[in-house]
Amino acid sequence: MSRRHLSSCRRPLLATLAAFAVLTGTAAAAPAGTPPTPVAAGTPLGALDDTYYQDALGKTGTALKGALHTIISDQSKLTYSQVWDALKDTDEDPSNSSNVILLYSGISEPKSDNGGGTGQWNREHVWAKSHGDFGTATGPGTDIHHLRPEDVSVNSVRGNKDFDNGGSEVSGAPGNYTDSDSFEPRDAVKGDVARMILYMAVRYEGDDSFADLEPNDQVSNGSAPNIGKLSVLKAWSQEDPPDTFEKRRNDVIFDQYQHNRNPFVDHPEWVDAIW
Repeated sequence: MSRRHLSSCRRPLLATLAAFAVLTGTAAAAPAGTPPTPVAAGTPLGALDDTYYQDALGKTGTALKGALHTIISDQSKLTYSQVWDALKDTDEDPSNSSNVILLYSGISEPKSDNGGGTGQWNREHVWAKSHGDFGTATGPGTDIHHLRPEDVSVNSVRGNKDFDNGGSEVSGAPGNYTDSDSFEPRDAVKGDVARMILYMAVRYEGDDSFADLEPNDQVSNGSAPNIGKLSVLKAWSQEDPPDTFEKRRNDVIFDQYQHNRNPFVDHPEWVDAIW
């Protein structure tokens, strides 16, 4: 399917989602200067399959990965500065609209308390930006499907480590563990982390001036465009399926910011279908 066709498919899909949002009475705030678009609390999967994912249905393995790459590569891109405001929407605390939920810590922090100082939250690259050396350049470095708010100190502890089980509990972030070469997030977001990593592996295939990002089954990947461990990430995706927060986040990114989706939030079974 061409990108032009994908864009035309988005219009009837957004109309469907808007109607669904009106019926359910749910909407999310749009960024300043952008007309507000209703966001459904749990996008109807049938509407997505009939439009957005229609060219991926029935496929497996490399064929499925290739189809999804084409679909999700049709996106709007943010600058690294714009990411700040986007995360204030995507990760809003459902119990307090003035706060965001930090990914690893699980703490609710004021949206306004972002920056680089101790006790503040900053922009965590779940696919560490040194793995493929893409930095904060517009593209993978600013893709909010894998950028999340996190406490500055906890973000520093995670650093660019690969993901695996085990280690010592992280100070200030109970339920997270780390050792010299890996990081284990708390149980409630293990699946979120896995699906963000696998999204990046499908979205960035080396055909847009950035590295071909791929998961592997090792740690200590350094600056190679790889992150592990794939076997652990697959298990985490099974153990922690998408919840309401993660689904809403996917909808907000699609409707208001990048206009593409993380397919593994909508279809978590596609993890095993590809890997």
